[in-house]
Amino acid sequence: MMTRWGRDLDPDNPWPEHPRPQLVRDAWSTLNGWWDFAVRRSDEPAPASPEEYDGAIVVPFSPETALSRSGREGRPLQPDETLHYRRRVVVPQHVHRGDSRLLLHFGAVDQSCVVRVDGVEVGRHDGGFWPFTIDVSEAFVRGFGELTVSVTDPTDTGPGARGKQRLEPGEIWYPAQSGIWQTVWFEAVPAVHVTGVDFEPVVDSGDPDRTRVRVTVRSNASATAVVRVGESTVRVETGSPVDVPLPHARLWSPHDPFCYDVLVHLEDDKGRTVDEVRSYLGMRSIEVRPPAGEPGGVPTFWLNGRAQPMIGVLDQGYWPDGLLTPPSDDALVHDLETVRDLGFTMLRKHVKIEPLRFYHHCDRLGLLVWQDLVNGGGRYRSSVTQLPGIRPVRLRDRGPRMRAVFGRADADGREVFERDLARTVALLGSSPSVVVWVLFNEGWGQYDTRRLTGRLRALDPTRPIVPVSGWHDQGGDGPAEHGEVRSLHVYGKPVRVNARMARAERERGRALAIGEYGGLHLPVDGHRVDGEVFGYQAVEDADELAAELARLERDELGPARRAGVAASVYTQLTDVAGELNGLLTWDREVRKVERYPFARQ
Repeated sequence: MMTRWGRDLDPDNPWPEHPRPQLVRDAWSTLNGWWDFAVRRSDEPAPASPEEYDGAIVVPFSPETALSRSGREGRPLQPDETLHYRRRVVVPQHVHRGDSRLLLHFGAVDQSCVVRVDGVEVGRHDGGFWPFTIDVSEAFVRGFGELTVSVTDPTDTGPGARGKQRLEPGEIWYPAQSGIWQTVWFEAVPAVHVTGVDFEPVVDSGDPDRTRVRVTVRSNASATAVVRVGESTVRVETGSPVDVPLPHARLWSPHDPFCYDVLVHLEDDKGRTVDEVRSYLGMRSIEVRPPAGEPGGVPTFWLNGRAQPMIGVLDQGYWPDGLLTPPSDDALVHDLETVRDLGFTMLRKHVKIEPLRFYHHCDRLGLLVWQDLVNGGGRYRSSVTQLPGIRPVRLRDRGPRMRAVFGRADADGREVFERDLARTVALLGSSPSVVVWVLFNEGWGQYDTRRLTGRLRALDPTRPIVPVSGWHDQGGDGPAEHGEVRSLHVYGKPVRVNARMARAERERGRALAIGEYGGLHLPVDGHRVDGEVFGYQAVEDADELAAELARLERDELGPARRAGVAASVYTQLTDVAGELNGLLTWDREVRKVERYPFARQ
């Protein structure tokens, strides 16, 4: 199945946009487009780069996808196979300069890879959802060379982050993919250069004069940074946070997603500019608390000191022709504008890290994002991940025996998850649209929730945390252990607020959320794949779907919100493979309802 954007794809120039709007320089060049590829058994005694390749592939689309044009659509890389890429590279003149360093960036490679230039290893990376960078200045000193990437991906047979990928997909589990799935690009930087800029808005709604943003400029060597935000400018040593005053700042919100332009440059000891980058930031605060003056009141979400409705939709981020990779930037924007047009104020990004342009568009469109951490671990047991959805079962997730029950017996796998947790916060922590972290979902690879909630809180004290969405909530002593949100999943039964639970969460100071519900499935002929059909409740046609959604809101979600539920997330935005409970078909051609029929708070 192809999308309209996939049909219009230029395979010679896919995804030409700058892949990192959060940190921009002019001297860059994409390496997307045609590469050679081959798949070989990992145990074969072969060189790092095969002598013969199987054919051509369009990067950044995984070989399992139609848009890759590899001929391997639907044939996932196996755990005992290695995927090899090769491209002969000539560095463009505007990037290859004698006084600069040459950086090679990968948006994401699923899951582990080794990168070589002319047969010599220049770097390696593990973790299929996070970008990484390699300094290849010496490797490309002549301005050209052969770039190869060797990739392995165990998918759900290994403990690494995989999200909803499975080698044998079905129901809520989706087709596996592998290899390069986000933009590959060159960037020229000075010898001393900015490596990142972190923003932490400090918004005091009671005293607008004190509004400021805490900025930390990171660099590869100590230097003096000059930071300009709007009309305010400060100087600071790199690596040290500095407060930039923004009195009476224009605050970011869904109604006014205003972002300040940011310019950062580094100076040498003579005051000369040696590097310059452009960025942006949104000024906003987000918290969970009862209404002012009601210490025992119902906790809810507050954005910039005002109550903020959190009425959202579950967004899986899968495409029929690109799987994890959207066909184009326009396709990505289409989904986000559709979320807004449907009337939702928020989306929950489900167990996936998107390309950075996704968060940039959410920032500029004013869409609130609940960001899941990406799940991993061993095989999941249905008694842990599915049974609690039918009858109340809550398991403890601490200790060796229970870690094994949750698929987390492997110590190295737990260490990888905690590494990736820190990576996620570092990558997305400056995005104003990301307002909530979701640590675990439905027991998928869950462990040590109380401790990890504290670790996440230490990494980012500014955002509310959902420690567990679905079931197996672990409670805890204070927000550093139990977070700020209790999230329930409700399928196959009415959405009802348990008065005892609501009272207990109110006493803890936690907001109550319906983190998933709905799942009404409506097949649309001509816009779905053949095979198994899955959903939580079938409807016959669009009229019945609209009527049932209206009934859900009138009889269940509306009363639940009035009883204290502060957030809700409908399952889901689009169909994915055989899971046909989307408000849109998988190819995005049919919107099953014109607007989600909720009553605004």
